[in-house]
Parts: sequence; structure tokens; C-alpha cells
Amino acid sequence: NRTQATLVPSDDLRDRLHTRGFHNVRVLSRGVDSQLFTPERRSPALRARWGVSADDLAVVYVGRLAPEKNTDLAIQAYRAMQQLDPSPKFSKLGKFILVGDGPLAARLQKDHPDLIFCGVQTSEPLAAHYASADIFLFPSQTETFGNVTLEAMASGLAVVAYDYAAAKMHISDKKTGLLVPYGDAAAFINTAVELAGEPQLLSQLRCQARTYAARLSWPYTVEQFESLLLDTSDHASNQLVLNSQTVNI
Repeated sequence: NRTQATLVPSDDLRDRLHTRGFHNVRVLSRGVDSQLFTPERRSPALRARWGVSADDLAVVYVGRLAPEKNTDLAIQAYRAMQQLDPSPKFSKLGKFILVGDGPLAARLQKDHPDLIFCGVQTSEPLAAHYASADIFLFPSQTETFGNVTLEAMASGLAVVAYDYAAAKMHISDKKTGLLVPYGDAAAFINTAVELAGEPQLLSQLRCQARTYAARLSWPYTVEQFESLLLDTSDHASNQLVLNSQTVNI
């Protein structure tokens, strides 16, 4: 509280800090490199390695394989999606690809040998893994922001996520992605299943997610930061003037 401003990446975190007595909390959201994360990096060769045909759905999760990321729920949602009858557009649900590593990796690979575990990916290979999928499942409940949400949207994926952090800030439900009430595991599973059975909605979400995320460039974020700095500087200068006047009086 001695600062002119404390910057946080999301409205949720700002509100949580307010309830704990923090003042002068300002939101500085994050950007996404939409030239790196783009649908243009979709790779038929990578999908073929996954065993996914051009018309099949590929589901992806990107993040740590750890309890706090709720990866078990993502797998439960995928299993429920597998029970769907093939839709007119998609001949079958393809694979579930998990990108990342963590303390649950060994156990998950042992329990789910049919899933594809790609380990940690970075830069262009990471971007290709995003773009080569169709649906992004992100059931984490412990994010301060969640950069992967914007990366998935910029890559042209339909995102299913809880209604908080980056998803709450940047997803318009049923327009640029699908939002689920925070902590409602059953709703998360049902939403994922419904999306897999609605190819037209899926196509719309993917297109609109990309269009939205492409505007959230890092230069735009830097401009926001500059504006916050100038505003804070002006406020501090005015306060110094007031303090000086008080001393003179």
C-alpha cells in the first residue's frame, strides 16, 4: 500500500487483493504473439503422427501435469467426449494430446496409455502443437492469468475453461470460446461434450477466437503499461504538490 500502483494481470486477482486490504491495484493484462501462435502453423504431418485424420477432432491440453492444474478433469472430459456418436462432419473423435511435464506425468502415462504425451514444447514446435489441434481443454482453478488461454485462442482453437482469470477477461461465452461456472466439474465435462457434438459452433468459435486474440499484441500491452506509468506519475506529482502546499501552509 506504499506504492502508487500495484499491477496484476487479471480482474480476479485485483478483486481478491482488494478484499485482503490492498489498495491502488491496477490491471495490466498480457498479450500474445499472434505471429507465432497462428492457425497457419497447423501441421498435417504432426496430426498424422498423432493418428488424427484431417476430419477428426484433436483435443489438446497445454500446461504442467500437476494436481493444481486439474488435468484429471480434462481427461474425464475427453473420455466423455469419446462416448459421442460421430457427428456428420467428424468421422470420429481423435486423440487427446497433452503438452507439458510435471509430477503427474508418470502416473497419467501409466493410467492412460492411449493418450499422447508430448512433453515440454517451446517456440515454433509449441505453436504447431496448438494449431494442429481443434479443442483446448483448460480446467485449471489456480491461475493468476493463464497465458495458454490466449495462445490457444490465437492458434484458432475452441477453448473450454472456467469463468475466471484470462478466460473471464477474454472469452465471450459461445462467441470466442466456452465458459464454465468456476469449480463446476460436471458442467465442464458437459460443455466439452456439447462442443464436440456441434461442429458448426466449433468452427465459429475457432474463427472468432483467432480474430479476437490477434488484436492482443504485445505492442498493445506495452502501450497500456506506458499509459499506466504516465497516469501513476501524474498522480504522484500532484500528490507531491499537495504535500508541498500543506508544508508551506
